[in-house]
Amino acid sequence: MSPTLGTVFNIQKFSIHDGPGIRTLVFFKGCPLRCRWCCNPESQSPLPEHGYNPEKCFGCGRCVARCSRGVLSLNEERRLEIRRDLCHGECPDCAKVCPDKALVFYGRSYTVAEVMKVVEQDALFYTRSGGGLTVSGGEPLMQPEFLHDLCAEARRRRIDVAMETSGYAPEDVFLSAIPLIGHLLMDVKHLDDDVHRRVTGVSNRLILSNLQALRREFPHLPLRIRTPVIPGVNDSEDNLKATAELARSLGAEYELLPYHSMGRSKYASLGRPYPMGDVQLSKEAFAALQNCVSSL
Repeated sequence: MSPTLGTVFNIQKFSIHDGPGIRTLVFFKGCPLRCRWCCNPESQSPLPEHGYNPEKCFGCGRCVARCSRGVLSLNEERRLEIRRDLCHGECPDCAKVCPDKALVFYGRSYTVAEVMKVVEQDALFYTRSGGGLTVSGGEPLMQPEFLHDLCAEARRRRIDVAMETSGYAPEDVFLSAIPLIGHLLMDVKHLDDDVHRRVTGVSNRLILSNLQALRREFPHLPLRIRTPVIPGVNDSEDNLKATAELARSLGAEYELLPYHSMGRSKYASLGRPYPMGDVQLSKEAFAALQNCVSSL
């Protein structure tokens, strides 16, 4: 039987904000949401894709020579032009020959064994800190077979598993993953369905329904509900108070995450405009909102 393959765009060690203890994050590629503030736009497409930084490019043309599909070319200014519609990352050789790392590929196929080889390198830190593996994304639930096999293997090796998710998946897919994890971190971005559709591209009804199903089927699973605070989108006290009340009714922790624009350069590397423009969230405004929900 062939090993299960998953598409992963990053494996990050020594995280302390994505579940208890010190953790290794495995970022699954592919997400059904299109949040305007997404700080990992390379996570959205389920397929591997080019990233290009012209500031690092010296126009040597090695990548163009390596590409056999006519995807890459150099313009008159010796800057790379990419026909993204012609390439889905099946052969990332072009990025491998770039001497300046101006061209990269976001995402590649991994087996469970390949991921676990990286995860197990820090097993000692997990034991001492109560940490483990956190599956994130993108959206892990978009690759349910790989998610199941990876989590099952981690549990077999006695490595704690947490999952970060939008909760946007069919209920059976969502609930089938829960027995394999020890902690769930789930976003609730806005309680108003119309606003949620406008800023993420999908309804929030499935997400909220899955939360209720989770507590019905797994009442004691450690759950943390999180809201990224986005200026002009969901930063009203009424919305955040209502979300905090929802978390409390489900016996969940509630956490606010501050908006930041650190993913702006990734949009440029993908040839896409940054949707949020120059929006900013001050430390003072965020602290006030934190006080607001913590006082409930």
